[in-house]
Amino acid sequence: MVADFDDLPPLPEAQIAVCALGTTRAKAGSDAAFRAVDRDAVLAFARAAQKAGVTHFILVSSVGANPNSSLLYPRTKGEVEVALAAMGFARLDILQPGLLIGPSGYRRAERRPVERFLQWAAPVMDLAVPRDLGSLPAETVAHAIVALTKHSKPGVFRHTNRAIAAFA
Repeated sequence: MVADFDDLPPLPEAQIAVCALGTTRAKAGSDAAFRAVDRDAVLAFARAAQKAGVTHFILVSSVGANPNSSLLYPRTKGEVEVALAAMGFARLDILQPGLLIGPSGYRRAERRPVERFLQWAAPVMDLAVPRDLGSLPAETVAHAIVALTKHSKPGVFRHTNRAIAAFA
């Protein structure tokens, strides 16, 4: 079932919610469709989570997220981070990984030649870029999310590759 983010049913009561929702501009088909997923749907889910009593929200965003960027992807990610921080969750963890690497699984049917090349080239490229800008196994991000569910100190926390790897 595909969720209608404009009209989400009430979510079950919970203390923690995790959002790793996202797409690509190419997959979405337009800038507006991309923003409808990566911004609007993420924020709709966050509002629904807050109504369900969530006090700890965990978001998988991206390295380079910046609401003032001239580029669509980092600007959208940055706008979401700012909006979530303003929502007043007791704890907000924002993971900002670099390129996620790992088995493509559900993406096998999709043609993503640039992403496929970057994953192949990541070990060499990682030697030339700062650690927080390099690649990170998706499994490491998943382990960090689980670890972060055990943290309760209030505030807004941004975690780049180094911190994500340390949590994992």
